[in-house]
Amino acid sequence: FMLVAAFALSSGIALAGDNPLKAKEKEVWEKACSVVPPERQLDVAQFKKLYDEVIAGKKKAYLIDTRTHPEFYAFHIPYTDHIHAGHMYTIPKKIKDPNAMIVVWCRTHKRQCYVGQKLVEYGYKNVWLYKEGIVGWIKAGYPVCNKFTGLFKITEYHKYFMEQDK
Repeated sequence: FMLVAAFALSSGIALAGDNPLKAKEKEVWEKACSVVPPERQLDVAQFKKLYDEVIAGKKKAYLIDTRTHPEFYAFHIPYTDHIHAGHMYTIPKKIKDPNAMIVVWCRTHKRQCYVGQKLVEYGYKNVWLYKEGIVGWIKAGYPVCNKFTGLFKITEYHKYFMEQDK
């Protein structure tokens, strides 16, 4: 441990609490979020209403989860699309209408802002963010699914994997 700490200090690697880039990242993220107007940033109740209308065929929108592949495969909102945030450049190949309603989300609220910003830069005019992400969906008690178990509800969510049976 001492060798690692000595290396970190001598090489100029910023330790927690001493990272000037963290504030800059927050500034960049806030700028990305601001590209989508506040009235197009949905909370869980607004998103659920829109989701229900889309699933019922009453409204047309692309509902896109931007989490990583392992996150999506573990569980996701039923009947929604998935495009990893790192693959957002593929969206114009799949959605050719610049006026299409596109709603993006991630785990909590970080990646969707960056994806939303890029979609606006690409020329999409109807970009929306679901602010609370999959965590908000789970906390509201809505079901999720995966290809192995079908629909299910998560009763307790942890950001990191924890072995519960030890």
